Amino acid sequence: MNIGQAARQTELPAKTIRYYEEIDLISPIRSENGYRIYSEQDIHRLTFLKRSRSLGFSIEECRLLLSLYDDKDRASSDVKAIAQSKIVEIDRKITELQSLKATLGTLVDHCHGNNKPDCPILDGLSNETLDWAARGDNKFSCCDG
Repeated sequence: MNIGQAARQTELPAKTIRYYEEIDLISPIRSENGYRIYSEQDIHRLTFLKRSRSLGFSIEECRLLLSLYDDKDRASSDVKAIAQSKIVEIDRKITELQSLKATLGTLVDHCHGNNKPDCPILDGLSNETLDWAARGDNKFSCCDG
């Protein structure tokens, strides 16, 4: 099948499919006129990559997962270790995002959003005072009236 058909079947943009070929994650054959021809194995690998990327795996992690997938003598513990490492990374990102949300929430809570120009949100964004928001300190009292 051609790249358009592969893109429709995998729901990946053709540009992404070409990129995966460029970085040697897939290797479609080339016809005599130079067109790419994608096999069912290529489609399977593209689907594998799409699913892996949607779970947050990096390109290099996908490369490693594909090599383990291709290795019939692999140990499932190797695959599990990669997945567990990704869970740790996701947990770290969740904690970071919760902190960002708390900081932004505190900034929003300290601004009444009235017609006065003073605003702790802009003040907080313009200098290094965001740490106070994460701690819950009441550093700014503007916008209170």
